[in-house]
Amino acid sequence: MKVEKFVEILGADFYTGVPDSQLKALCNYLMAAYGIDPHHHVIAANEGNCTALAAGYHLATGKVPVVYMQNSGEGNIINPVASLLNDKVYAIPVIFVIGWRGEPGIHDEPQHIYQGEVTVKLLEDMDIKPFVIGKETTDDEVETVMKEFKQILSVGKDVAFVIRKGALTDAPKVEYKNNNRMLREEIIQYIVKVSGEDPIVSTTGKASRELFETRVANGQSHKYDFLTVGSMGHSSSIALGVAINKPEQRIWCVDGDGAVLMHMGSMAVLGANKPKNLIHVVINNGAHETVGGMPTVAGNIDLVAIAKACGYPNAVCVDNFADLDKELNAAKSRNELSLVEVKCSIGAREDLGRPTTTAFENKQNFMEYLKSL
Repeated sequence: MKVEKFVEILGADFYTGVPDSQLKALCNYLMAAYGIDPHHHVIAANEGNCTALAAGYHLATGKVPVVYMQNSGEGNIINPVASLLNDKVYAIPVIFVIGWRGEPGIHDEPQHIYQGEVTVKLLEDMDIKPFVIGKETTDDEVETVMKEFKQILSVGKDVAFVIRKGALTDAPKVEYKNNNRMLREEIIQYIVKVSGEDPIVSTTGKASRELFETRVANGQSHKYDFLTVGSMGHSSSIALGVAINKPEQRIWCVDGDGAVLMHMGSMAVLGANKPKNLIHVVINNGAHETVGGMPTVAGNIDLVAIAKACGYPNAVCVDNFADLDKELNAAKSRNELSLVEVKCSIGAREDLGRPTTTAFENKQNFMEYLKSL
């Protein structure tokens, strides 16, 4: 169905969420209609964040908000749904719009397989009434369901539209760009060159895909890298766990701005523990690029100041390759926790591939390499 019609049927005037490629039509529609407007559309740091924001909107207005997300974000909403929204607690009505990655029978990446299997069940377990929209779903069907949903919402319960691949169409074209010059793939190539045979933990999305292809292009083994293909926002915590238990080995974390924002508390834990052997590189393009390019707030915050406030002994920001090379080598030479923020452009190769090894093979190879160190 056309995304404009879907929005019309929902009848809401406030949307908040975390972007998803399955919901690109909706995300582009909201960006074209509202941009980032605190009264109508806010892109949140994580799905629990936007659920709580939606609750505040309802408390202030009495209206029903819409929260959109990829199904991988269901885990982040379980707590606020169960202990805040639920009708046994505050009875706050919310319409969830959820992109269904890993739908059974539809080929997808490994991190989406199990999540796809339990997507609808999790909603039902949280007492959220679901309705699945596919390519064949008619406007009349959605309108009929929305009438039923309004009755459910009126008694403080929550509902969800689960969106299959390609179900929402006719999105306006929106161009996402910034003024940064460095390409992320070239940044990763620099990191690989400087890191040598040090283990790397990389974040979800295109960064891990580009790291994998960099190893292929260099004729290098993939054993050096743990590709955090799912679990967005947790790569730095994984790296911390490795670094603490391999204190004589330098560990690198290649992170992204959206991932850092999603679970920023991990920076406080890193700063408090101060692992001397960990280098945290945050590639910041101010965008959720892997799922379409919608903006994050990271283009407007000072990650270096945040890192220092969290206790990182060293934190710098670079926006050119000469400074990148200098700061990566400086971080490698010192024996202290270091953060290097790298300002990055939006964009990737059209023919960018995906890892050809399984997630389990990646884990086994990485663990075997760690054992040898």
